[in-house]
Amino acid sequence: MTIDPVLTEIYRHRFVGIADEMGVTLQRTGYSPNIKERLDYSCAVFDAEGNMIAQAAHIPVHLGAMPASCEVALRTFPQWRRGDVVILNDPFDGGNHLPDITMISPVFAGNEPVFFVASRAHHADVGGMSPGSLPLSTELFQEGVIIPPIKLYEAGKVNQSVLRMILANVRTPAERQGDLDAQRAAHTVGEQRLKSLFEQHGKAEVCRYSSYLQHYSEQLVRAAIETWPDGIYEFEDKLELADGLDASIKVAVQIHGGEVTFDFKGTDRTLDAPLNTVLAVTESACYYVVLCLLKEDVPVNAGCFLPIHVTAPGDTLVHASRPAPVAGGNVETSQRITDVVLGALAQALPHDIPAASQGTMNNVTIGGKRTDGTPYAYYETLGGGMGASPDADGLSGVHVHMSNTLNTPVEALEMQFPFRIREYARIRGSGGKGRFCGGEGLVREYELLADATVTMLSERRRHAPWGLQGGAPGRRGQNILISADGHRTVLPGQFTRRLHAGDRLRIETPGGGGHSSARNSRST
Repeated sequence: MTIDPVLTEIYRHRFVGIADEMGVTLQRTGYSPNIKERLDYSCAVFDAEGNMIAQAAHIPVHLGAMPASCEVALRTFPQWRRGDVVILNDPFDGGNHLPDITMISPVFAGNEPVFFVASRAHHADVGGMSPGSLPLSTELFQEGVIIPPIKLYEAGKVNQSVLRMILANVRTPAERQGDLDAQRAAHTVGEQRLKSLFEQHGKAEVCRYSSYLQHYSEQLVRAAIETWPDGIYEFEDKLELADGLDASIKVAVQIHGGEVTFDFKGTDRTLDAPLNTVLAVTESACYYVVLCLLKEDVPVNAGCFLPIHVTAPGDTLVHASRPAPVAGGNVETSQRITDVVLGALAQALPHDIPAASQGTMNNVTIGGKRTDGTPYAYYETLGGGMGASPDADGLSGVHVHMSNTLNTPVEALEMQFPFRIREYARIRGSGGKGRFCGGEGLVREYELLADATVTMLSERRRHAPWGLQGGAPGRRGQNILISADGHRTVLPGQFTRRLHAGDRLRIETPGGGGHSSARNSRST
């Protein structure tokens, strides 16, 4: 087939532009601060076989998980009609953790679906044993409503029974319905834009370039990996558990002949704690690291992943089986998997790999009732220090690696929820020292104006983010409860507590590790 290189680049940006516009629509029509302020969602375009054509630059942890959702949806529903919309969140049937609800719908050209559009949005509450649906769970059933692949819309008509079932199991049903409607609106935009491409350029040309882009990306990734030194490189790091113990994640990275394999043999068994992950999340972390190391601007699609292989024994914390709890695996363990993979590749590519970043998303959920009796559920992840690179200081106060969200602005937060922010600032000197210094962490201090249940899932409270090549580690994070009477209590990295009006929760996030010898070091 004849391929025009100029048209290849044009179609690449057309597909990405459609995913981007879907994201903008989702943000503008979303109800919850988590969607409209923090942008905690991803949008993507898939071909008729479920291969990803384009994903907007949204959430890296969705790189492997979104394709898994589309694959399961197509397998569950081999026949589609115009107006069909499938949703799911089951981690063991196409999802990653329950708050992330994925929506998939077909785009028809003639009598058959030629493309699919998909969105995945983190809903601030989907039920479960604590507000915000990131509990200290010991099994999946405690984490919220489980939605297998099911049609929310059939031929354009909403399935009211399914919708009522979902809304009956969450604490904030009006907000949930609003965010689901926002996802549906995003899909309408994606469908319209793809149909416009068919009308202007013909289905054959659009499909030809969607297929070629995958081949093109595969070749670019293979060529990049071929420049890496062949060998096997190993690394190990720890997850911090609520009981004061640690869990180990190990990886052996094999580079050979334009392909790379990540083998997690030796990783600890499944935990009775919410830090397990499904394999799709582990794959996402590995894909993310490889894509970050590419020196060329490669279109992100299914072709990128073909030279990358991920293996992990079953019933381990990086390849959990039902009904293992996974609420925090998507947000915390994914960060540690990234650290482990980077630590291994630092041996092969010492001039390209940064020191460890903060290594956590610092997940905080607060839920209760406002003074007028209406329920609320607040969820946020907090930025921290980025690890220093071999030639630059790390950034300060940013979301790193598998998180790519914004913060909730203080003004929006205080308008929406019954608490105020007493302090929000960088923690000076918290980045690891070195020739290049790690980025600094943040402090965010909440004062409750009404009684509430608070849950925190955070890491790097006992083990500091590591430095590289002589760089010092970053400062560890810390969670502190300041009672209304002024008494201070250091809290563990993971906890659930009932707090009262006047209590303050102070979260200090980790700094990034430093890089290279401390000689000629300078402050950040």
